[in-house]
Amino acid sequence: MNISGTLNVFRLLRDPTLCLPQHTVSTFNHLPIPLSKAFPKKNGKDGEKEVDIQAVVLDKDNCFAIPHTDEVYQPYKDHFQRLRQAYPGSKLLIVSNTAGTNSDPGFKQGAILEANTGVKVLQHSTKKPGCKDEVMAYFKAHPESGVTRPDQIAVVGDRLSTDIMMANMMGSYGFWIRDGAVRPGFLARMEDRLQSFLFRRGYSAPDPLHNNHFE
Repeated sequence: MNISGTLNVFRLLRDPTLCLPQHTVSTFNHLPIPLSKAFPKKNGKDGEKEVDIQAVVLDKDNCFAIPHTDEVYQPYKDHFQRLRQAYPGSKLLIVSNTAGTNSDPGFKQGAILEANTGVKVLQHSTKKPGCKDEVMAYFKAHPESGVTRPDQIAVVGDRLSTDIMMANMMGSYGFWIRDGAVRPGFLARMEDRLQSFLFRRGYSAPDPLHNNHFE
């Protein structure tokens, strides 16, 4: 059970923009590489900053893998390797609500996933979106990642209420995989409707560049 996800849903009652992504793609294969390409270049006026994504946090299930598997979905393998090349070493981190959590005794699933992908899997005690501090602690411990501020991180995932909410709580960029590797389930369809509703009401996603500090 994801207690963190359940409790943090109440935050949406106060601030529904927490579940809005800064960029949306259909599937993993539609992710721009590097991810900063998703945003227009600034003209330098009024102190505007360029988006500078140094590292990427990846969800697993229905993002780059079929749920309940621990390998990259075959149609995504080439794009996954391109992402690894663009964000080598500690610049790419898998943060799953299955592998690497307390639901993964002995880190067995996480170890298999690391071996199959060549990417570090974060061991974390709290599930998304509540593990944001553990994510930030990882990058603080790995300065070679180039991350000095949360707005230099992109969080990629298929769930608005976990992946994207964590990105916004961190002050990072949320990339929503809208359709995923398999047919959207009930929760995914509800989240799609929620996003459409908020957009129609005129809500917009938070700008990470206005919240660029470690908590």
